[in-house]
Amino acid sequence: MLCIEARGLRKAFGTTIALDGLDLHVEEGHIVGLIGPNGAGKTTALNAILGLTPYQGELKVLGRDPWTDRDQLMRDVCFIADVAVLPRWMRVSQALEYVSGVHPRFDRAKADGFLAKTTIKRASRVRELSKGMVTQLHLALVMAIDAKLLVLDEPTLGLDILFRKQFYDSLLNDYYDRTRTIVVTTHQVEEVQNILTDVMFVNHGRIVLDCSMEEFELRYAELMVHPQHVAAAQALKPIHERQVFGRSILLFDGVDRHRLAALGEVRTPSIADLFVAVMGNQAGAAQGAVA
Repeated sequence: MLCIEARGLRKAFGTTIALDGLDLHVEEGHIVGLIGPNGAGKTTALNAILGLTPYQGELKVLGRDPWTDRDQLMRDVCFIADVAVLPRWMRVSQALEYVSGVHPRFDRAKADGFLAKTTIKRASRVRELSKGMVTQLHLALVMAIDAKLLVLDEPTLGLDILFRKQFYDSLLNDYYDRTRTIVVTTHQVEEVQNILTDVMFVNHGRIVLDCSMEEFELRYAELMVHPQHVAAAQALKPIHERQVFGRSILLFDGVDRHRLAALGEVRTPSIADLFVAVMGNQAGAAQGAVA
């Protein structure tokens, strides 16, 4: 079943087109990485999904229209943004009491269990916590809610590598159960590659790549070509080429790996490498169209 289905989603801010006919399909129980450059439309798409902004086009989230039926939808959806929204004067204990009072699906015992794994004290005020600890608190509050969809917009922005790893470990071990759906945007792509089931690239308000990680690993290959085979490798029409320490590294889409192995060292590219290739090709195509 589809958790999120968007068709022809459009949103403009004055003369700026944030979403330009975006089509989006997210299956229930999947972990989807929504990757794109700044200004690509990622946050606007998430705001539409969360019912925080009006839009044109068709959009259903868990079978509901998020703009007209947001109150009911928010019973099944949780959200962590890149900027913590917890009041700085609030004590940790007060945050727990508040969420317990306003959300019918909040499990106070579960939240206490998550916080017990941290050094956060119940009497501390939010302003006394480090950014990493605020994120831990926010995550504990969210993971204790029995939600069907979790939306994460740059959830680990500004955190050190230890807190980032703890965040994603907690997400997988304590929250994800293969029935919940997670949509995450991040610029730290390498850290989420191993937890994603699907990846989508968004640029200029449109989805420009949409594939499962299984398809990703089968479809794309990166070749560090032996110097004497550069011409032969280039004849196979790579989608991107770069130089590292004097060696040519070529990225291919749909080329047989055994054929590539005769020309050099073959490996699966990172999402970041594929992202650079796809965005570079898009920029090149746009310049060609202008010319």
